[in-house]
Amino acid sequence: MPFKFNYKKTLQAVAFLLRRSGPSKSDNYMRLIKLLYIADRESLREIGKPITGDRAVAMKQGPVLSHVLDLIKGQSYNSPDWEKFIIQENYNIRLINDPGIEELCPYEIKKLQEVWDKYHSNGEWEMVEITHEFPEWRKNDPGDSSKKIPLADILEAVGQLDALGVIEQEAKESVAFDNFFME
Repeated sequence: MPFKFNYKKTLQAVAFLLRRSGPSKSDNYMRLIKLLYIADRESLREIGKPITGDRAVAMKQGPVLSHVLDLIKGQSYNSPDWEKFIIQENYNIRLINDPGIEELCPYEIKKLQEVWDKYHSNGEWEMVEITHEFPEWRKNDPGDSSKKIPLADILEAVGQLDALGVIEQEAKESVAFDNFFME
């Protein structure tokens, strides 16, 4: 994807979803990744950019967000404070401190809530079945491996392929703008 991964926004989006899972603030990590992928996918369809900026990858159990998976599995070294907020317990992740929501705009909060409302009763294996029906996963089914899902395939699946050039250009400009002010 041409988007820049936004760690703070992603952390807050994961925490937002975990807060909805009840008093335990815990959820199966595969299910949570699917919810976040769906929120990014719908955001791409509606406003032309994802919430997280993460790279979509097709894996055996469906589409995942690669940086989110790395964070959950403790394989990301660019975000040392993840464990201050979220810990992994077997196949679940749990919110232990609240990172807030100030990085998320009202649209993103609304989208995350809509996705939660629609899928909150689906377990992780039901979410795998749901996401296995997505055309972009079917087109890039990796078998037992993994394969990047091109932005064009996601946009085609959500009926926005005609917007690909505009979305890619806006993403490049946004990344260039961020990089200019980060130096």
